[in-house]
Amino acid sequence: MRTANRIATLLLAVALLVGGILVAVEGTLAALGRPGLLLPRGHAALTGTRWQDAPARSVAATVTLIGLVVLTAELLRWRPTRLRLDGDDGWHLHRRSVERRLARAVRSVPSVRRARVRIRRRGDAWRPRVTATGDPAARSDVEFAVHRELDRLAAPTCGRVEVRLVPARRAA
Repeated sequence: MRTANRIATLLLAVALLVGGILVAVEGTLAALGRPGLLLPRGHAALTGTRWQDAPARSVAATVTLIGLVVLTAELLRWRPTRLRLDGDDGWHLHRRSVERRLARAVRSVPSVRRARVRIRRRGDAWRPRVTATGDPAARSDVEFAVHRELDRLAAPTCGRVEVRLVPARRAA
């Protein structure tokens, strides 16, 4: 994570922590029947609002929905932008450029016309998924072209290359 992202995350965490503590203190003071620290005039609103009121339920539903969206976004696994090379020297390649180079290598096979490659990552291993238009008998040539290009890029060894060759449609 870059330094600016870490600082922004720290500031957001501190703001949320302080806000949460203030809400807890205000709620506790309202439950005890005392005026709040920051909202002394809001005491009547805090103590007079019931759960059956429509605004209270809609605010609670909205906050819950936003919380679930943020939690889901945090738990989703995102495709990496950078792919680490073998070794611990810090070298990496951009995922999209690797996909383009592998697609170009697949298109260099004589019986393949179009190709699309997606890289998936399992730990440090790369798993290329190739979808191409061409002769299905050229599967071994496509796999060889992908492995040769991965060797040129000094990529981590990948066990299996998923290849899906779709025969070209003939014009009637």
